[in-house]
Amino acid sequence: MRLLQRYVLFELLRVFAIALTGLTLMLTFVGVIGEATRNGLGPKLILQILPFIVPSLMPFTIPATLLLTVTVVYGRMSGDQEITAIKAAGINVMSIIMPSIIIGLALSLGTFILTDQFIPWAKGRTKQIVATGMEDIFLDILRAKHKFVEDKMGIAINVLDVDGRTLIGPRIHFKRGSGEAIHIEAESAKLGFDTEKNEIRLRLWNGTVNTPGNAGLRFVQEDKSFPLPRDISEMHPRDISISRIYSEIDVTTMKRDAEEHRRIIQTAFSLTHGNFEALDTQPFIPGQWENVYAQRRAKKLHTEIHSRYALAASCFFFVLLGSSFSIYHGRSQFLTNFFVCFMPVLLFYYPVVMLMINLSKTGSVNPLWGMWVGNAGLFVAGIFMLRKVLQH
Repeated sequence: MRLLQRYVLFELLRVFAIALTGLTLMLTFVGVIGEATRNGLGPKLILQILPFIVPSLMPFTIPATLLLTVTVVYGRMSGDQEITAIKAAGINVMSIIMPSIIIGLALSLGTFILTDQFIPWAKGRTKQIVATGMEDIFLDILRAKHKFVEDKMGIAINVLDVDGRTLIGPRIHFKRGSGEAIHIEAESAKLGFDTEKNEIRLRLWNGTVNTPGNAGLRFVQEDKSFPLPRDISEMHPRDISISRIYSEIDVTTMKRDAEEHRRIIQTAFSLTHGNFEALDTQPFIPGQWENVYAQRRAKKLHTEIHSRYALAASCFFFVLLGSSFSIYHGRSQFLTNFFVCFMPVLLFYYPVVMLMINLSKTGSVNPLWGMWVGNAGLFVAGIFMLRKVLQH
């Protein structure tokens, strides 16, 4: 029996390795490299970020590849009457399904580690590489055109020359959040992109600052920073490890409690002074907008935590359904087995998962159970098919 299990395990690992390599390479060359080229990333930059992007695709390719693997292996065994011979020899079918169950559990754990540890680290490294590449592109533009204008960021830079990473004779014009125009002229400046604080930093020497009402303020050294574009600086929940997510949730909860405490005190003062009209006309201060945004982000973070567990565990449920279905279906045409098994998954599982994610992010559904609805459906279908396999 152990020899038979080793045979099945080897077949599963062989097919899985081939299928995963092919699917990952296809997504890499067709999707990632094409998208990177369209966004202006050069070959050198693409090669630098590729080692971090390719493993980031695996949490999405592993479940589908695993489903393809079990349908190929068990479908062929069933179509070639190997399953019938195993039953005739008095061997329980569960003994040959167990290798796939073990692989499913191992890949579920591996997928979770990828999404929780490796992908956030890889996203950070990718941001640093892209930021460094943008810094080089930025300097090349200044070196060639002696000016850089970004309307979305509200900044314009003119230089006499660029020596390495030093700007010679920079003239900088930008607007503050209040709309005030600031004009800076300096003898020289150094440029740097800080991905930790999501800022473009400039250190200027020997110059003047002109602001509305204050013209020609001289300085020996001045540091200025500008926010990175939002598509680079924004930290998505999927880019954060679960430990950091919990830390951010704790901070959000403290801010929410502080805001609630402030509102209670304000209401108590209004009642004490008999100012009942203030209870209906309390101003909505900017801090409350931040509190509303923080609560929305907290819902997204809670959803990310539970979706990370549920989507990683889908490897196990895909194996449970795919292996039992392929054995019961009894056809050696693996593409037929795969599509017949994958179509219900595509039409039921993924729409349900996406629906639960959206509802959880809005707070309509508790992600603690909402994110497991799709897996529950796969589990019920898998157990149903497994019982049929064991009965026949």
